[in-house]
Amino acid sequence: MSGGCHARLIDVELDSSIGRSTPDIEHERAVAIFDLIEENNFYPVGDEKGGPYKLIISLIERRLIFSIMRENNEKVATHILSLTPLRRVVRDYFLICESYYEAIRSASPSKIEAIDMGRRGLHNEGSQTLQNRLDGKIEMDFDTARRLFTLVCVLHWRG
Repeated sequence: MSGGCHARLIDVELDSSIGRSTPDIEHERAVAIFDLIEENNFYPVGDEKGGPYKLIISLIERRLIFSIMRENNEKVATHILSLTPLRRVVRDYFLICESYYEAIRSASPSKIEAIDMGRRGLHNEGSQTLQNRLDGKIEMDFDTARRLFTLVCVLHWRG
């Protein structure tokens, strides 16, 4: 990872293209952003000046747009990703999360644990897919990719 302690995000904003949602979903988005900012390794490939960085996320025509800036709002890079490669894993992740929340209410501990293992596996798969899609654009460790994938999921969550 290049850039040392400055290879990190200090702010993440959701552009108005994302739209507001229910209080519960807004809370989940805020938690996902907090977790991402709290601990991350994030470095736009080829940036000579270094961070720390701000990230603005937009959603336009089924594309995820990452606008990266420095602390002083100087533009660093913009990356546009098709959501198509993530669509299946996000959908499957939502389905298994619903099963997980239903199971918590009534299922045996072993069933809850099995569903949770599947949920974590899908989360890892989505995180790896996101990391692969950003390869050569943004360097990040797997934990940062996991937090970013969580945020991408919450952007799509309808409640």
